[in-house]
Amino acid sequence: MAFLDLRPNRLSVGGQSIHYAWVIVAVATMMRLSTSAFRSSSSVLIPRLVETFGWSYGAVGGAFALQWVVSGMFGPAAGWMGDRYGVRITMLVGSLLFMAGMILTGMVSNLWQFYLFFGIILSMSMGIFQVPLTAAVTLWFRRHLGVGMGALQASQGVGPLVTVPLILLIVAVFGAGETGRHFVSWLPGIGGAENGLRAAFWLPGIGGGLILLALIRLFYNEPGEIGMRPLGASSDEPVRRMQKGEVARVRTKVFLRRAQRTSAFWNLIGIHYWGCAGHAIIMVYLVAMAEAQGVSQGAAAGTFVALSVTSTLTRFGVPIAADLLGSKWVMAVCFFLQVAPVGILFFAESAWMFYLFAILFGIGFGGEMTAFPIINRQYYAHAPMGTTYGWQMMGAGLGMASGAAMGGFLVDLTGSFMSTMALSLGLSAMGVISILFLPSTSRQQVEDWEEGLPEDVRTPARATGAASGD
Repeated sequence: MAFLDLRPNRLSVGGQSIHYAWVIVAVATMMRLSTSAFRSSSSVLIPRLVETFGWSYGAVGGAFALQWVVSGMFGPAAGWMGDRYGVRITMLVGSLLFMAGMILTGMVSNLWQFYLFFGIILSMSMGIFQVPLTAAVTLWFRRHLGVGMGALQASQGVGPLVTVPLILLIVAVFGAGETGRHFVSWLPGIGGAENGLRAAFWLPGIGGGLILLALIRLFYNEPGEIGMRPLGASSDEPVRRMQKGEVARVRTKVFLRRAQRTSAFWNLIGIHYWGCAGHAIIMVYLVAMAEAQGVSQGAAAGTFVALSVTSTLTRFGVPIAADLLGSKWVMAVCFFLQVAPVGILFFAESAWMFYLFAILFGIGFGGEMTAFPIINRQYYAHAPMGTTYGWQMMGAGLGMASGAAMGGFLVDLTGSFMSTMALSLGLSAMGVISILFLPSTSRQQVEDWEEGLPEDVRTPARATGAASGD
């Protein structure tokens, strides 16, 4: 036996077989790091955009709000594209949009350009790498989904640990001196601090885009595409491709129609909205809040890093706990831990208090969203959840948008962040209340949805009576 076998359906190292599901998780994690991590570092960029271009916090926050609106509204379409045409093709479109959006954003000189390139084009790519990518990973697991999803979700917490220092370094290096002048010498009328901001979009945009294109080659839509069963599936379960073509179209249409008749479908959208609206204010304005209290730029940026470190741990642990214990109460605890620490901000006047808040808030924030793919599988089993999850991410996008926009508006209106903090607390509290109305995860919501399908497009387990392997 060869020491190393790189064939996807026979992957092994030193004679030890490795299921390709773990490669899918690793590939998806790198893709998430290359895209959404940059968005989650927005708290560092906003003060620099305000200083460089003279735009108000409300105007810049509006652009970030638009990005979340577009990515949220595009979520159902992105999920449908993944369910209908396969994730690989959908991600290719997302990669090209990501590169175009980042490059064009680095060339802006007017606020309307920032809204168009950053708020619309780049946000469409974010929707693709948030929705169908997550849904596709769940297809590879019958067991250990919590571990796989935890690793993927943790990448969003790790991302800022890399991108925040990287962005600060790029801004510093290219924002002054000969390096910056040579970097943008082909653009007329550009100089000073704008150099650093342009480089902060161009370098991650081009580098990240190339990484995405390379990783797509390693990604497969589902185990059946390479003749495999999901990890943990029964050995007598037939291998069959279900995620492309007419079969996928019919299955997605029938399942979505049945799922929309349940209260859980609509409540999950609302919960995503409340939670994201609440933490959007913190994600977007935390650094500015700290700087407004006299904390240095470096120390203020460090609060965001501290939040990211803490959230990484819960991003990994919460999906595992949700998989083992049920998602409803795990989500409720995380939401409450996103509410309570906000009280610290009303009294924070020094760096250590902001760091204390960041650590405590990061616990709830990291786990608040990461249980959603798990609760979808607990409610809807192995149905095509891309479109359904896309609807939920629409709620998340609208929540992030309204939180960022309302937070910036209140700062401009009142001249302080006090009312913005209170808004964050109230919005997250609404999420806690909404979770209490979710049904138990011990029973599926639409167990019989495949009865509305033609026999030839049902899952092999239902069509043949084979065990599911769960």
